[in-house]
Amino acid sequence: MSTLNQPEVLLAMTPAAAVEVKKFMVAENVAADVGGLRVSVQPGGCSGFKYSLLIEDKPAEDDTIVAQDGFNVFVDPFSMQYLGGMTVDYVTSMQGSGFTFKNPNATGGCGCGSSFSA
Repeated sequence: MSTLNQPEVLLAMTPAAAVEVKKFMVAENVAADVGGLRVSVQPGGCSGFKYSLLIEDKPAEDDTIVAQDGFNVFVDPFSMQYLGGMTVDYVTSMQGSGFTFKNPNATGGCGCGSSFSA
């Protein structure tokens, strides 16, 4: 079973992002004490990697669990090497609203904001 691990460099969620994650968890009937938000990196996108956000009922056995304000963030070992120090935000603008990623590990990106190279 997973244990609560705090990596050296934390993944951070802004207050605006946390509010939206909690809304999604309620909508999907996921308990905050067991479930959480999976933040992962997957091959693909226009720059080599893309971010993925998914509400899950429970962590995987090898996940790093990062406690946030009222929920947990689950990160798999492959993704953790790319996400340390990243901040996830939720912004609303005239172009729409959605999650944004500020990743100090990214060496490049593209206009979509959800694809990066490392």
